[in-house]
Amino acid sequence: MPNTTKRWLMTAAVLLLAVPTLGCGSSTTADCAPASGGADTTWPSYGNDAGGTRYSPVGDINRQNVGCLEEAWTYRTGDLPDSRGPHESSLASEVTPVLVDDRLFFCTPYNRVIALDPITGKEDWSFDPEINLDGRYSNQLVCRGVTPWTDPAPTPGEACGLTIFTATNDARLIALDSETGEPCTSFGTDGIVDLNPGVGRQAWRGEYQVTSPPAVGNGVVVVGSAISDNQRSDAPSGVVRGYDARTGELKWAWDLRPPGFVPDPDRVSEQGYALGTPNVWAPMAIDEERDLLFVPTGNPAPDYFRGGSNLDHYGSSVVALELGTGRVVWNFQTVHRDLWDFDVPAQPTLFDLQRDGRPIPALVQGTKMGLLFVLHRETGEPLFRVEERPVPQTPVPGETLSPTQPFPVRPLPLVRHSLTPDEAWGFTPFDRGSCRRQLEALRFDGVYTPPSLQGSLMVPGNAGGTNWGGVAVDPVHQRLIANVQDFPWAVALEPRSETPAEPSLERDEYAEHAPMEGTPYTMRRWRVFSPLGVPCSPPPWGKLAAVDLATGELSWEVPLGSIRDVAPIPIPGTLGVPNLGGPLATGGGLVFIGAALEKTFRAFDAESGEELWSARLPYGPQATPMTYRAGGRQFVVVAATGYGRAGMEAGDQIMAFSLPEREATD
Repeated sequence: MPNTTKRWLMTAAVLLLAVPTLGCGSSTTADCAPASGGADTTWPSYGNDAGGTRYSPVGDINRQNVGCLEEAWTYRTGDLPDSRGPHESSLASEVTPVLVDDRLFFCTPYNRVIALDPITGKEDWSFDPEINLDGRYSNQLVCRGVTPWTDPAPTPGEACGLTIFTATNDARLIALDSETGEPCTSFGTDGIVDLNPGVGRQAWRGEYQVTSPPAVGNGVVVVGSAISDNQRSDAPSGVVRGYDARTGELKWAWDLRPPGFVPDPDRVSEQGYALGTPNVWAPMAIDEERDLLFVPTGNPAPDYFRGGSNLDHYGSSVVALELGTGRVVWNFQTVHRDLWDFDVPAQPTLFDLQRDGRPIPALVQGTKMGLLFVLHRETGEPLFRVEERPVPQTPVPGETLSPTQPFPVRPLPLVRHSLTPDEAWGFTPFDRGSCRRQLEALRFDGVYTPPSLQGSLMVPGNAGGTNWGGVAVDPVHQRLIANVQDFPWAVALEPRSETPAEPSLERDEYAEHAPMEGTPYTMRRWRVFSPLGVPCSPPPWGKLAAVDLATGELSWEVPLGSIRDVAPIPIPGTLGVPNLGGPLATGGGLVFIGAALEKTFRAFDAESGEELWSARLPYGPQATPMTYRAGGRQFVVVAATGYGRAGMEAGDQIMAFSLPEREATD
């Protein structure tokens, strides 16, 4: 997101003095004594368990005492935008630490891996892979996490009995010894596997990168990739590869071409992988017991025009692979022939759905459309009915569309799927009038209105709904927690033979132009905002919601995020603002979340959605928090590193919160 985010929030702050607030959080008067402690716990994967529930049963911090939370320690990485060059607009931490073997492990946007003492925050070691900073990293400099793996049959006396796997922006898979941070020399070449060979030509270094943590299970470490969007139809291959976790030897490669499809000889990489296929940039999930890997796929290249391409078979889908072989077990497509950049952006979340007194192995997939698909994880069959409904047609010349799209009957969408000119929103008549004119000028026939020469309204947009932060699932209470963002975008296709039109003055000052080489069109995409920089849809533009997984019904939703960081004077209440990051659910009946584009970290009551606690941080916590118990205390940890791409100040802090330590007694 562009730097105008702060500008429109400031405008909102000034004008909100004249309008009612949209709700405000509350605090509790608490007994600061923690609940009875217990044994130390871990957080051994990006989402705690390999299925990504983002849930911990630890409940020492609970509804009664959360108001007493205080900062326990802060660690500064030193990896700021100017530490290695001017990267402020493309630096995003997005990291969730992991905890195993009495150490916290995490990575920085420069892919440094750091180990800390979980009680004090003191550094044990750090490793710098010295990534190539001359690259043009279209997906920012990002590292969302690292993944530990314990060798079930380690060689006595040798290092790497516990290995920390990390993957880098310049596309290398690295194995480190957890004790020292030194590369595992038995893995790959001196601890490194170069992922660049075999994926096809890169127009520039960084067109192909890795931003999410590897998935590891049953002795296999698996990596996908993030590939620059909308550049060309023969983009690097989106191949997913599984390597032997001990040796780094390639065990299998899943080429995302359709079954039986034979591409043209000039549309394959040097290792025979099809070019322009869907990729897997978000975190993956693993069910080791069933030897299943669950991958959330992107859409083929480019996003907004496919023409005669038939690479959509695995696009915008949840796919179950056999972990040991890479064989496809089942495929569920969330969007048919995706022309909206509605790629599956988040880790599939695995849990047991309780139905009729018995557990059903399930997964839930959050999407950019604000839809939640609940599937049987052994078969891919929906556990809540999914309907194929007709959607708008009449594409641009040369394009084909799917006549229908899948809609779950339950849960209902968590974001809006329509916006009419009569609903145009603004703080002033000037704002509203501009928004009305913009909405009237855009084509909109309902959700899944195809890209057009006229310009099509996207509601939600490609940044809507759930993103890489994923959802949290409390398996005890069968409750899902999701944060979503909800504001309109527009996309227009322009014939390549024509000179691109100048953006209208009434359009957002940020407009993305992309070449989409190999197609008859170029693409322009922009946010539908008023001249004052306010979204043209009514707030809230960011929400936190809870869904009852037993019934599929919405339990509650509240606006997420305030404008206090940009208001000239303190203004109470929450407007609900864009957010990036995910939630954490705990056994204490709490939901912890930063995410909103501000400098506030919050705790909510998981049953009611009431805000119970908040803390002001030096930088924005646009990441997913985690928690653990160590030394008899529960800690909640979040990366407070800001989000430079959204105009926020970039920071470098990992922060831990806990209840006050008990005083020693005689």
